[in-house]
Amino acid sequence: MDIQQAVRTMLAGLGENPDREGLDKTPERVEKAFKFLTSGYDQDPKALINEALFSVSYDEMVVVKDIDLYSLCEHHLLPFYGKAHVAYIPNGKVVGLSKIPRLVDMFARRLQVQERLTVQIAETIQDVIKPRGVGVVIQAVHFCMMMRGVQKQNAVAVTSCMLGGFRDRQPTREEFLTLIKDRSRVGR
Repeated sequence: MDIQQAVRTMLAGLGENPDREGLDKTPERVEKAFKFLTSGYDQDPKALINEALFSVSYDEMVVVKDIDLYSLCEHHLLPFYGKAHVAYIPNGKVVGLSKIPRLVDMFARRLQVQERLTVQIAETIQDVIKPRGVGVVIQAVHFCMMMRGVQKQNAVAVTSCMLGGFRDRQPTREEFLTLIKDRSRVGR
């Protein structure tokens, strides 16, 4: 069954007329939207990073924080959105800074659970860049908790994945967590 036919069937199942004005183009729009929102399946994370990997003698923490993310909960197909904060300690290689938000987007544009999303980002950076450590924290709100179920509009889910030096060294972990707490923004 194709996506458009499935949407027509769903609309009819909800008691709607899929042919009425306002809904007649909905199956086409939903298909287009879902293909965009799940476009991360068509991307290779290693290829995305490898094209911007550079040899550098820099061994201090690199942090990219406040990366906006939008995803779909795999349980209800409802959105969740929030911020990702990513850090790593180079081990002879750095990645172009724009590749980190692209990596976040790539994994977020799949049907997800926040916990898996967090781990996928961290493990990909660890596998491809091979840094001395990686830390990822995601803070997000989930429409499946806001609009249905417990209906808690202000609940924020926080997940983290710490690898290498971020897991083994408490001072490194604390430095990362302190840096992402600072809410001052450059350029705003």
